[in-house]
Amino acid sequence: MKRMILLLLLFGMGFSTARAQFISGISKTGTTAAAFLEIGVGPRAVAMGGAFAGLADDITAAYWNVAGLARLKSGEAVFMHANWFGDASFDYAAVGLPVQGVGTFAVHFTALSVGREPVRTVLMPEGTGDYFSGSSVSLGVSFAYDLTDRFSIGFTGKFINESIYHSSASTFALDFGTIFTTPLHGMRLGATLVNFGPKMKLSGRDLGIVYDPDPTRAGNNSQIPAVLETDDFDLPLNFRVGVAMELLQTEANRLTVALDANTPNNNTASINFGGEYAFQEMFFLRAGYNTAFERDSETDLTLGAGLRYAMGGTIKLRFDYSYNEFGVLGNIHRFAVFLEF
Repeated sequence: MKRMILLLLLFGMGFSTARAQFISGISKTGTTAAAFLEIGVGPRAVAMGGAFAGLADDITAAYWNVAGLARLKSGEAVFMHANWFGDASFDYAAVGLPVQGVGTFAVHFTALSVGREPVRTVLMPEGTGDYFSGSSVSLGVSFAYDLTDRFSIGFTGKFINESIYHSSASTFALDFGTIFTTPLHGMRLGATLVNFGPKMKLSGRDLGIVYDPDPTRAGNNSQIPAVLETDDFDLPLNFRVGVAMELLQTEANRLTVALDANTPNNNTASINFGGEYAFQEMFFLRAGYNTAFERDSETDLTLGAGLRYAMGGTIKLRFDYSYNEFGVLGNIHRFAVFLEF
């Protein structure tokens, strides 16, 4: 009964978001802060089109569906890097450790950063001699455990900060997730709600100005110190439902397919789908399609591959790569190293 209530709550919150978008007819694209939280992590999941809410069975589950961390059989760590648009860098690192009889704990860090750039003005287009930089970071702690041998649940708390020059905005957010393994050929059903938290509002000394309250009157003080007040913006809340199962499972070969349905608060609903072929759980080929049916989407085909190498004992290394098309924006290549210990 408790499991059913939790699932109904998650589905109810996601349905409310979808219903609000349908009634208004507005996609609300570009109306949320911390857009970097929507960038998928892990070449494996990305190569499968981002269809990972039901499959989530490695350390990147901390992003896709935190309940999947409960399925880790050993400790696992990952570091991922991608060169993003506009000479930005996108990085993700995480480590998770299952504790028998308790659950799985994980910490993870996400960063989208831009290097130092010269400050330019209309009067000094070549630069003022000063420099600015920008970054968006998230630091999270996750916990997941198995309620039964078929049903897992997980939670994440994370700190989010975005900064540019001398101004910044910060907040906290929560993720919730569940995964249920059905008796139907091992089919997994996942549901997750991510980035649930207060709004973000930019503040800092860059917003300080001097103001003339009455420019039409002579002799008044035209240099009154003042501060510009910015609006506050929601986080990119997303309700994701996923299903995954093996179409082929033999001693040497495995073919897994997955499908996710997304209902974000800043865009139209969309579907991700993809598959993974594994040979002896050592060589992997993956393909997928991202954000199908999303309005004005630039994302498209995703491809990837992976290699797992046993170093001896229980230690294994995995190297993953993914290719992601972004239409007129170009293509993104992600690289990641996993350590299983």
